[in-house]
Amino acid sequence: WPPDHKEPGERGIEILRIIQLDLDLKYKTNIRELFEEFDNFLPGAVIGIAREMQPVYRHTFWQFRHENPKTRVGSPPPEGLPGFNSGVMLLNLEAMRQSPLYGRLLEPSQVQQLADKYHFRGHLGDQDFFTMIGMEHPELFHVLDCTWNRQLCTWWRDHGYSDVFEAYFRCEGHVKIYHGNCNTPIPEA
Repeated sequence: WPPDHKEPGERGIEILRIIQLDLDLKYKTNIRELFEEFDNFLPGAVIGIAREMQPVYRHTFWQFRHENPKTRVGSPPPEGLPGFNSGVMLLNLEAMRQSPLYGRLLEPSQVQQLADKYHFRGHLGDQDFFTMIGMEHPELFHVLDCTWNRQLCTWWRDHGYSDVFEAYFRCEGHVKIYHGNCNTPIPEA
């Protein structure tokens, strides 16, 4: 397909949009179809990302959830906000550069303010950052269908969350990308 970049200028080629992928993926469709998801971004969206399919953020946001018993934060879909999984991401770099809101959220003081509000101490890097800002600013995200990042890890089912695990793990539809997170084997078929 045609390359997604501007013509060379003083600074060279400026990349507008990229797909960022983990290495533990198996593709069941043409990756071009994933790139076409950029066309579905609403105005203001800068990142396309799928929801986390384990109760990891139910656990990580435990103190905030305890203090705010009616919160959707960390709860399973469709009504809840289970957080994001960064194994498959569409990054609209041009929109990121042009978004004053996204730019502000990158400032350390803003990150600290959100971390304090949610009593958040993550351990998953970019995924934690996107999850935390997504709790406050969902308009920055285009939520990919679970079939674009069908996570296979079941670690949390066996570590205290068997009662709610399936509410997070459920994914209907034809899988387009399998994600063998937690070193989980990916089905051959």
